Formats: sequence, structure tokens, C-alpha cells
Amino acid sequence: MRLGIDLGGSKIEIIALDDGGRPLLRRRIATPQGDYGATLAAVGELVADAERQLGRRGTIGVGIPGAESLASGLIKNANSTCLIGQPLKHDLQQLLGRAVRLANDANCFALSEAVDGAGREAGSVFGVILGTGVGGGIVIDRRVLVGANAIAGEWGHNPLPLPTPDDLPLPICYCGRHGCIETYLSGPALAADHLAHGGEALDAATIASRAEAGDAACEATMQRYEERLGRALAGVINLLDPEVIVLGGGLSNLQRLYRHLPARCAPHVFSDTLNTRFLPPVHGDSSGVRGAAWLWNGAPEDTGDFSSPAGG
Repeated sequence: MRLGIDLGGSKIEIIALDDGGRPLLRRRIATPQGDYGATLAAVGELVADAERQLGRRGTIGVGIPGAESLASGLIKNANSTCLIGQPLKHDLQQLLGRAVRLANDANCFALSEAVDGAGREAGSVFGVILGTGVGGGIVIDRRVLVGANAIAGEWGHNPLPLPTPDDLPLPICYCGRHGCIETYLSGPALAADHLAHGGEALDAATIASRAEAGDAACEATMQRYEERLGRALAGVINLLDPEVIVLGGGLSNLQRLYRHLPARCAPHVFSDTLNTRFLPPVHGDSSGVRGAAWLWNGAPEDTGDFSSPAGG
């Protein structure tokens, strides 16, 4: 049995999967806000309750909105700030008494869709998060690519390629850089762009809905968004050439993206053909927690050293 935990800023979710990926149990609770100790305790209670109910012990994978430093074992780049600087993997292993595998939540999303989702027949999958932030994960032959700095797939903090006058001035990102892809392609960025071009204060879903209904201003906003997304994903294709790109996050529900993206990417792809498939997720908002469970996808049991700062 595989247990997956999605440790988010607002909720903690647990899922139990059998060997075929069938859900045996799924439960979510509110995340204790700003309290690291209470967050650890909540995870421990979820695991204990799940194993008590199912009558068996499972492997544990955890998806987080950040990454584990390969140098120190401490959490970095997390928008759940109480996790930053904490030895989360070590502490969870001590609490749960077994090895824990930890991954960025975008990597978990990509892994879920690569194992038994939209990219299940592909050897290479790039999973894209288009929501309140912009992230990504890379899966090759059903294994997450972590990278030498534990940042593989973090395309949202690359600069937007080939900025046009409509893209200027380059907006500042929370990471301290200017012109990051995230500042153009997140849901809030789409809404801000619409407002900046003389539109109303609308959320991304409403803008897309009005565009489909013939609203000219909303259609112009969506075309700017798609053109930027095409440039940004063309850079990913030129570098990784994935077989499948799966879109996740709230904006993945915009069906027009799947119709328009091939034509938006093609002029910037270094090839005479574009065979990459752009697909919606099969598991939707369940992909993150399912991917955390699949972190134990056929790999040998990792005993770990539960006393070391990096957790083995």
C-alpha cells in the first residue's frame, strides 16, 4: 500500500493507493496555519488514522509547495513559510518511524499524470501548473527528474522569452527577479493583465467565459495570454522535447488552451513539425496527492538514516 500526502498551505490531504493505483481511502483536513509543530502532528494523525482504518502499513510520499535543499536537507522556496528552514523529511521520518520520500508538489502532479494519467503511454512528460503560481515537473520513464539543485522543471522563474511592447515593463516577481514567466501566466497575472489593458476587475475563469461569448476585450486578453504561454512552452520543448505536456492548476480547465497552443508554440519551436501533445489532466486536483503516493513507484525500499539532518 502506498500513502500519499499533499501538504498544502490551506489543506493537508492523504490518499492510500493499492498496487494498481486504486484509491482505498482519501481524507483532507485544514492545515494548521503558521505552526510547524502542529503541521507535523496533523500529518502523523492522518497516517495513523489511515493505517488503523485499513489495517496495514504503507510507504509514505509527501508533496510540498517547495523543495528540500540537497546541501542541508532543509526546506527552501516554500510558499508555506512555516516549512522554510525546517528539516521536514528528517522530522517526518522520526515521527512516522520509516523512510519518507519528499517532492515538490508540481513534481507530484507530473508523476501522477505520467504513471496513470494523461501521459501514461509517454516516455517523457512535462507537467505544468498554471494556478495562483506557475510551476512544473519533469518525468522520464515514470521517474521524477529532481536535478542537481532540486529545481528541475521550475520554468516559472525563467524570464518570459522575446518580450514584446505589450509585455513591458517587466513586472517584478516575489522571487526578486523581473519578468518571470509566473508574473505573466498565473491566474492573478491574467486578471491583472486584463485590468491593465482597460478591462474590468475579473478573475481568469470569467475572462475566458466572456471571451467565448464574444467579448472583444476579454478575447484580446486571452490571445495575449496564449501567445505568451506559447512562447514560454516552446522554450521547454526546445530544451526537453517532451512527448506530452499536461496542464494542471485552475487555468488547465480552459479548453481553448488545448485548441490554440500548438499554433502558438510552433513558430518558436526549432523543428519543421510539432508532435508534442498538449493534454488536460486525468486526475485533476487529485494528481498532487496521487503523485506523492507514486513517489514509491517500483523503487527499492529506502531505509534511510532517521537521525541525520537530511533524513538519509
